Formats: sequence, structure tokens, C-alpha cells
Amino acid sequence: MTSVESNSEDSSAKNSRKDPGWKYNYLKDPKDPNVVTCIFCEKTTGGGIFHAKQHQVGNLKNVSACKMCPPDVKEELLAYMNDKKIQRNESYEISPEDDIQYLTDDDEGVDHSENVNASGKRISHKKGKEVMISKKTKKGPMDLYMFQESKKVIRGQKGAKLIQTGINDDCDEEIRARTIQHIARFFYQAGIPINACHLDSFKEMIEAIGRYGPKLRPPSYHELRCPLLKKELEYTNDLLKGHKNTWVKHGCSIMSDAWTDMRQKSIINFMVNCSLGTMFVKSIYASSFIRSGEKTFELLDKFVEEIGEQNVIQVITDNGSNYVLAGELLQAKREHLYWTPCAAHCIDLMLEDIGKISYIKMTLERAIFLVGFLYSHTGTLNMMRGFTSKKELVRERN
Repeated sequence: MTSVESNSEDSSAKNSRKDPGWKYNYLKDPKDPNVVTCIFCEKTTGGGIFHAKQHQVGNLKNVSACKMCPPDVKEELLAYMNDKKIQRNESYEISPEDDIQYLTDDDEGVDHSENVNASGKRISHKKGKEVMISKKTKKGPMDLYMFQESKKVIRGQKGAKLIQTGINDDCDEEIRARTIQHIARFFYQAGIPINACHLDSFKEMIEAIGRYGPKLRPPSYHELRCPLLKKELEYTNDLLKGHKNTWVKHGCSIMSDAWTDMRQKSIINFMVNCSLGTMFVKSIYASSFIRSGEKTFELLDKFVEEIGEQNVIQVITDNGSNYVLAGELLQAKREHLYWTPCAAHCIDLMLEDIGKISYIKMTLERAIFLVGFLYSHTGTLNMMRGFTSKKELVRERN
């Protein structure tokens, strides 16, 4: 067959097709409609006329852009592709973010290969129909390198970018509503305080789940109880290393907080404060010696030795009599240290002394009696709530 006869046959093949893309592409092999050649740059693409149009329109990630395609041709092909999408009730436009490509009956030379969308589903295009095939998204080594740190994304640090998806806004809102409803249900069923959603770790968790994608296997009871807990302890110890370096450079303050739980067990929490913030170090069960000033001194002295005497500037404790004695003994042994009573505890003791003044004491006793009467009688309590717009009175809790 001569070249003239070949060109005339290609021309007749183009004229028999409705897609305008055939005006600017041709088949090198009439028997293979999937291999199409661009008339401007002579580039051959697989996947039929649809990928050839993508090549000429440009700015699409499936194929490289044609550098020689005229602007009016790009506009014509893009308008045709958008019209076909509108006919299929799809309102979003073709953009680099779109992972799903649609073929129609008019697109001859259909690519029978499968496209993968953002949700990990394969879409097989045959005769203009879409067949969704479930497929688990596989992770590879590149995912480890492309994964941005969740903390950077949450805190908006430089270099961390969120990827804008090409999903229709309405659809995206509906999917988000369903997803966050599951998250809310977990909060409600587990009895988790709602203000936990303000934690950076919660936002980092959501970001990490979204970046992993579908088919994430949740942690098991054993993983949460053993290996993951050990890793979190290692992570916390790594955070403590940075604080320890600051203790050596700039010094630190030791803070002790004694409290009693519902079983009347006395526990002392030890924390260290520096320019990086306050870090919890350990807790001591102290029910047997919480009232002894000498034993409290031994405990504080041992903790100062553990942190490093040269790093400690002051020790902050409650203003109880046992801590006053322990602070005096500690300053006598380690002359460069300062013992500082807790300001909040000092204010609490001041308020107790103020409450002992006769007329203030009488007023407080009357207020306590009145509150006790109101909350002991249902009818009076309901009447009070009606006049106060259901506001509660301040009550002393033992």
C-alpha cells in the first residue's frame, strides 16, 4: 500500500469518528486503535484517543504535555472533555489532581487497562461502562520517603504541604460528615473528654490515618498494652534528653506536688522545670512518711542527687510544716539551693486564715447552711434554678 493510500485510509477513519481528537491524531496501525500518534509532535501514546487528547491538552499527570499543540486546539479538546463529563453528571473539571479518568462510548480505541483512584479502587473501562474493582492499596519504599511528618502538617511548619484532592466539594463534605461521626461515636462510647480533640497528638493521629489511606489495620489490645507502650516510653525518654541538656546549660527547678487519691493513698509527683517547660519525672508512694519532715527531706535530697546538684537552682514544694522542715534541712546541706514555697498553696493558706475572722466565718457558715438547705429540698432547688436560669451555686466539695 502506498503512502497516499495509507493517508487516505487514515483520513476516512478519522471522518468516521465523532471525537474531535481524531482531527489531530492518527493511527499508525489501523488494526491497533489503542496506539495513537499526535500530528503536531509525532508522539505515540497508548490508551487510545482519550490519552492522546490528554497529551495534547497538557497539565495532566497521566501523559506528558505536547509542546507544539496550538492553544485553540487545547481549548477545543478541553471543552469537549468537560462537556462529556457534564453529560455524565460530574461537575468537577479536569485537573492535575484528578486520579479517575472516564471514557465514553464515543472514545474509540478504549484503554482496557485499569486506572486506580485515590481511594485505592481500580476502575476498568469497557464500552463506556465503569466497573469498580476492590483492591487494597499497596505501600512501597517510596511511601516512607514521601510521608510528611504529621506534626509539621498540624503545626503548619515550612515544608509541609497538604495535598488538595479533586473530589467534588459536596461529596467531600458528605464523606467527611460520615467519617467524623465515627470519631465522635468513639469519644462518646469510650467516655473520652471532648476537650481531648484540642490535643496536637489527636490531630496528628487523624493526619497519619488519612495519609495511610484505606485498609488500615487498627492496633490490637496486645500492641497497645506492650510494644506500642514501650515505644512511647522510649519516645518520652528521648524528649527528656533534650530537657536534661538544658538543665546542664541553664539550670532547673525541682517541683513536688503531694496529693491524696480516693483511697487515701498519698502520692508525691516530682517534676523539673526549665526554659523548655515542665517535665514529669516520677511519682513516689509516700503514705508511710508524708507527715515526717525528716523523711520528706531524705526524699527531696535523693531526688536532687538524681537530677544533679550542680543543675538545681531551687526546690519548690507545698508550705506544710513537714515541707518547711525539709526545705530548711535541704538548704543547710546544699548551701547554693533555695527552697521556695508554692505560691498557690500560700494563697490557699491565706484564705483559710481570712476565713477564721469572726464576721467572715459567720457569713461563710450561713452561706453553707443556705446552700445545704437548697440542695436538700427538691422543690426549693427547682424554684432556685428557675430564677437563676438553671445556674448552679458554688458548693464546697470535700
